[in-house]
Amino acid sequence: MAPAPASLSAPRAISLLAPARVSPGRWNSVSVSFAARPKTGAVSLAPAAAVTTAQRRLVAAAAATEMAPAASGEEGSKPFVEEMRAVAMKLHTKDQAREGEKEPQAPPVAKWEPSVEGYLRFLVDSRLVFQTLEDIVDRAAVPWYAEFRNTGLERSEALKKDLEWFKEQGHTIPEPSDPGTTYASLLEELSEKDPQAFICHFYNVYFAHTAGGRMIGKKVSEKILNKEELEFYKWEGNLSQLLQNVRNKLNQVASSWSREEKDHCLEETEKSFTYSGQLLRHIFT
Repeated sequence: MAPAPASLSAPRAISLLAPARVSPGRWNSVSVSFAARPKTGAVSLAPAAAVTTAQRRLVAAAAATEMAPAASGEEGSKPFVEEMRAVAMKLHTKDQAREGEKEPQAPPVAKWEPSVEGYLRFLVDSRLVFQTLEDIVDRAAVPWYAEFRNTGLERSEALKKDLEWFKEQGHTIPEPSDPGTTYASLLEELSEKDPQAFICHFYNVYFAHTAGGRMIGKKVSEKILNKEELEFYKWEGNLSQLLQNVRNKLNQVASSWSREEKDHCLEETEKSFTYSGQLLRHIFT
């Protein structure tokens, strides 16, 4: 099995994206403070413990916006996607989401310094992860993975176009790095041996990107890309409907699971936050 990051203990919180107050699944405001970074010069890295805290906080915030309550599922029961969302929201602090249960352990991060080089590492690793997810559902080693083909949320082709655009601007495109290859390997293994855990990662990766991920992308673009809107943050059709279609499929698939299988899926949420956080960390280092 791919090695898990060392940061799989309970999340600690640093304020990064801190809405004043939110209703379930929505931010009233987003506050991200960036300092534009010169294209040359040394990079100041936070201590390892602080980075781990920040990346967990970042992914928690990125997961919040579009993880809205799902439509009703089977008669008399709570839709499973709503259970998934509830577990994810509990990994937030109360300043991020009303349902948050974690207490901040450190003061807010005042400034982040995004760089084109770091952002490219994030995009390259993200493409590997999204391509891996798409390949897994296309192969459908577990038959019901096929339900998640061609959802409209796929991102690998959009990222390919974005990386080509960066290359045209004269930037060197790096090879995938350890956070991306490690996460991709984990997804491959889970998809064959632990489908319920795999579905947890599938849900959190896609839904977090359509939510706070878009907010982060916009802020980075404003600071270092002259407000260029990347294809990564564009979808064909109505995004809300695409998301609802996937929620419905997730609820349908999970309806055949035992309670133990559902709980096992939910238990994977924190790990999915951690692995995604390793990718997001590229942007600020």
